[in-house]
Amino acid sequence: MCSTARPGPVLLGLRDAAIETGSHCSWETSKAGGRPDCVPGITMQYPHCPHCSDPLIHIVQVYCPLEGSAYHRTINVLACFRPECWGRSDSWKVLRSQCLETPHNQEVTTKTAPVPVTVKDWCLEADDWGMDDPWGSNTKDLVQTPDPVSEQGVREQTTRLEALCLLEEPEGQGLVSQSPGPEFQPFYISVMEEEDSHSQSRFSHEQELLVEYQRREGVCVEQLPVSSCEGPPETYEKCKVRHGDTTFAKFMKRISSCPQQILRYCWNGSPLLLSSPPVGLESAATACELCASPRVFEFQLMPALVNMLKSSSSQEWTVEFGTVLIYTCQRSCWTPTNHTPVEEHVFVQADPDQHYFDRR
Repeated sequence: MCSTARPGPVLLGLRDAAIETGSHCSWETSKAGGRPDCVPGITMQYPHCPHCSDPLIHIVQVYCPLEGSAYHRTINVLACFRPECWGRSDSWKVLRSQCLETPHNQEVTTKTAPVPVTVKDWCLEADDWGMDDPWGSNTKDLVQTPDPVSEQGVREQTTRLEALCLLEEPEGQGLVSQSPGPEFQPFYISVMEEEDSHSQSRFSHEQELLVEYQRREGVCVEQLPVSSCEGPPETYEKCKVRHGDTTFAKFMKRISSCPQQILRYCWNGSPLLLSSPPVGLESAATACELCASPRVFEFQLMPALVNMLKSSSSQEWTVEFGTVLIYTCQRSCWTPTNHTPVEEHVFVQADPDQHYFDRR
């Protein structure tokens, strides 16, 4: 069952090539900036900030199907660009969209998707650039001739025809926007396993930042313990940091092997906290409003992303944050009759020492 599923490896999202103006991206593309790419059959409207009423700006799009699910799955994260709203978790929105995969000789039903067990290689085997075409199979395979005298066969035939109609004639309207809002210059997100980053050569500039942090805080980062996505949280009885913030020191230690990471993905794992969490952080991720299943941690946005979000117009836009934690429905509940995204849970931690990160 999903509740006993072990978390997968920690996957890191890194900045890749810029997306040229006018280029069309697939909803299977993981990217930062730009506009959301709508999943087939979905109508998406830009949400507005509940505090200032401005339309939110698109931050990232992550294509992340789950093992054991019959659905493609894309998550879009949006935020308010006004400084007074940056630190408000409710000024951020997480929208999960799904659509049925084209079945290959498998039964199509209108029931909720099977419970996913693990993340389906968030781009480990999938195409990071979103160029694969999962819709190339022949949809006529969906329709099989049942026993003409069997009532069950008639029901199965009707169900398949309804699903086929959903695939061929999506009812969604795509991205709907009353007026063009601000956008960040888009770029692709590539993926690597965190373990692989330890064997990569260190970048001199980031290493200098780490040395400067150690000098300022009087702590040797290399001597700090590191926790993984799995296992219980660690203790820091012997760790003494000048400013007393061992959580931040642990954060710096963990990202030191790959300071340029802009996203950390570990479905059903544990987030890497930037500062001491508030009381009740885990319970703050409320149960899914649709199926009442608990929400689990899925991924987080990292401080390095802040400097990579550049305005695509003459007017400068920016969004400041420390780390943004995304929690999603453990069952990733969905039915083929859904035509709007499902809103998930987000928690924002401000950066206590923003100047320690690369501001190039």
